[in-house]
Amino acid sequence: MTMRIVRTICAMLAGAVLFGGVFANLAQAQTFPNRPIRILVTIPPGGAPDISARLLAQSLNETLGWSVVIENRPGANGNIAAEAVAKADPDGYTLLLHADSGITINPHVYGKLPYDPLKDLVPVASVATNQFMLSLNPQVPAKTFQEFIDYARKTTPPLPYASGGNGSQHQLMMEMLKQRAKIDLLHVPFRGAAPATTATVAGDTKVLFSGSASASLIQSGQLRAVATSGKKRAARFPDLPTIGEFYPGYAVDIWLGLFAPAGTPEPIVTRLRTEVHKFLSDAKFAKKLNVSGSLEPLVLSPADFSKLIHEDYEKYGAIVRQLGIKIN
Repeated sequence: MTMRIVRTICAMLAGAVLFGGVFANLAQAQTFPNRPIRILVTIPPGGAPDISARLLAQSLNETLGWSVVIENRPGANGNIAAEAVAKADPDGYTLLLHADSGITINPHVYGKLPYDPLKDLVPVASVATNQFMLSLNPQVPAKTFQEFIDYARKTTPPLPYASGGNGSQHQLMMEMLKQRAKIDLLHVPFRGAAPATTATVAGDTKVLFSGSASASLIQSGQLRAVATSGKKRAARFPDLPTIGEFYPGYAVDIWLGLFAPAGTPEPIVTRLRTEVHKFLSDAKFAKKLNVSGSLEPLVLSPADFSKLIHEDYEKYGAIVRQLGIKIN
């Protein structure tokens, strides 16, 4: 048997294996799902990721008859749930609803993660976007953003600000504002956004960047919002200015995404993405997101979602290095 024939046979066998793998993936996607899907959420019930996950689960169940179970696994800034999904079987039955901070900030602030968010998780679909609100305890006399900056500059000792923990997005955003506005504030970290918000409502701390869950507290007067963090004004609070209107270039938009273990067959990822984005494009679903969690649908192509992830990864990495934040 000549070497040319051997090479030809090897090429044919390799092609057959490749074709067989592709065929198997397609067949698997056609029967997907044939058992319940789990979506792990990184926080307790009630926050934006949990709200988004439950609305998606409800829609998938009602429209497609898919059985989707939500499993809340809070802890370690989302690392517990993310690790569980990263190490799960890559078959599309274990998914992660995660906020941007877990993917783009945690790898920089934790000394060593047992998984790599960029390598061990594959983006399935962008889901929703939101922004933070710079919120004050009503005892703070400032009524506007500029009044708050002026008040913070002259207050001694510095006003204490609450965050969801060392290395949290809340802390990075406030440190960015401190640099741009040339103000001094005292960082008081908590174990999550909920206790940080509670402390600010109680007056133990005076200011924080609060998320969508604080909308009712702002509307009831328990917190006073003076600005938002995003590129554009928030749809639910159109009268609030963005911080970028005072300090051009300052913009932090939160995003939520659905992720699967790396190695999940592309046909399954594509099917999940298609169904999720179908719901997000529906006006009724968008209204549920907005009313329930002050969220707006985020429908991005795979390329654009990947670009957003990597841009934020680099942006937050630079900030973390500048501040010297590390969690062992």
